[in-house]
Amino acid sequence: MMMDPAHGTIGSEEPDMRDMQKNNFAEVGGDAQPQQEVRRVNNDPRAAKQKGNQPRRDRRDVHGWVVLDKPIGMTSTQAVAVLKRLFNAKRAGHAGTLDPLASGGLPIALGEATKTVPFVMDGRKRYQFTVCWGEERDTDDIEGQVTATSDQRPTREAIEALLPRFTGVIEQVPPRYSAIKVQGERAYDLARDGEVVELAPRPVEIHHLTLVDQPDSDRSVFEAECGKGTYVRALARDMGRILGTFGHICALRRTLVGPFDENDMIPLDQLEALCDRAASGEGSLADALMPVETALDDIPALAVTRADAARLHRGQAVLLRGRDAPTSSGTVYVTVAGRLLALAEVGNGEIIPKRVFNLTGLTASTGRNERN
Repeated sequence: MMMDPAHGTIGSEEPDMRDMQKNNFAEVGGDAQPQQEVRRVNNDPRAAKQKGNQPRRDRRDVHGWVVLDKPIGMTSTQAVAVLKRLFNAKRAGHAGTLDPLASGGLPIALGEATKTVPFVMDGRKRYQFTVCWGEERDTDDIEGQVTATSDQRPTREAIEALLPRFTGVIEQVPPRYSAIKVQGERAYDLARDGEVVELAPRPVEIHHLTLVDQPDSDRSVFEAECGKGTYVRALARDMGRILGTFGHICALRRTLVGPFDENDMIPLDQLEALCDRAASGEGSLADALMPVETALDDIPALAVTRADAARLHRGQAVLLRGRDAPTSSGTVYVTVAGRLLALAEVGNGEIIPKRVFNLTGLTASTGRNERN
């Protein structure tokens, strides 16, 4: 089973280490279509429109999430820059790097949504990826130099028998070309300079790993759902070594990041078309935004009165009173009249605000407050 090349592959948690160099897939983390081997697209589809000495527009307050279906060939940093320009937004950032050779879900936070980025990055990731057997490469993906080869190819039965060893909490040695710091320097910088990089194994959690397809003896398509810090490239490398055939990632697609799945993704061309319609008065950019609180799906919500909201907005704690006061403790997101107000801690009979939101400006349209 082969996938549409426009829906290539997936990525990771590390910084955009390859944004300024030609390299590798991202890291870790499903219900995606199997992939074809990667093909590049132009790094920035809108770059040609940025030439010339056009006057710069004043940035505006835009708050919410856009889950870009990132195309192959675009870095995460470029994607954020494109979204920031399309929305003319003051602030933007992404929740987990997706490297140039990967495609799929890149959640981009605009405005006050940037305060909720950690909640997305700490969530589960799901990937679909293709392993090419017979070669191990120094980057553990298709961009690297070949370091070992084998004429052997694994059978479906051998692969499926191996998968339980890579499920649950396992010890994983990160790739040499990763953003992990070694004595203050990024491992990929040391590796690029020719230094031998020895990284210690660390525990990661893989919730499930399945063989999706085996289109031929040279390639196998997998789906993995993982916790923070897992490296898909390392999975391919380690499976290849145990199977005695070697292997590397040749296609990667991210299909889940925290609360965001494929139903939330929007391709860049559709987003650009929506922006063009909005500029001509035929629509609203708010239709492309998901509410800031979408990132807080796993956190309890707590409604307060307008009087209590005023205190919280000033950074003051609020005492919990009455029979409806929550008995639990921990992090909550606070709302007033259905509108997000703050992230807070509940404990010792009071609400203590930690991050207060100011949602003045463009926010998600009302209809986007209900997830499909």
